[in-house]
Amino acid sequence: MKKYDQFLGNVAELIEKGLFTTKDLKKELEEALKFKIENLTNKLNLVSREEFEVQKKIINKLQIDLKKSKRKKILKR
Repeated sequence: MKKYDQFLGNVAELIEKGLFTTKDLKKELEEALKFKIENLTNKLNLVSREEFEVQKKIINKLQIDLKKSKRKKILKR
């Protein structure tokens, strides 16, 4: 949060001095937001849709195998 406040302070200072155009500001904000989003997603350990679907298939197969094993165990009794 402190770095974010410092960043905004620097941007405001550059705007006041006229060294920053709106295009520059837009570009800087986009880069800062992109960095923050990437940082957050890395911390959350998010996976891609493709990875999720693969894991989903594996879990479904394991559930089916577990049910089969339980049925076999019940039938042996």
